[in-house]
Amino acid sequence: MSYEITNLCVNCHACMDVCPNDAIIAGEQQGQRQFVISAKACTHCDGDYLEAQCASICPVEGAILNEFGQAVNPAGSLTGIPPERIARLVLEGVL
Repeated sequence: MSYEITNLCVNCHACMDVCPNDAIIAGEQQGQRQFVISAKACTHCDGDYLEAQCASICPVEGAILNEFGQAVNPAGSLTGIPPERIARLVLEGVL
């Protein structure tokens, strides 16, 4: 089973540029551009890279899901700051 790009996608095309298998296809869904990852072509970058290249470049946390429906680029993956800490900082008025 391949990864899935959710509707959080901002259509930046970055994932298409880095996919070593050309598994990401731009399509249309309900009149809006929606990227789709081909189950036949997606290898999760196993054997080529330590992590999936689409998730490593995606600027939107949670926009790419694995075969279990879990975010491959979860909250905090871009900043390195756990979401709990960000929430605490917001409550404290720091952010």
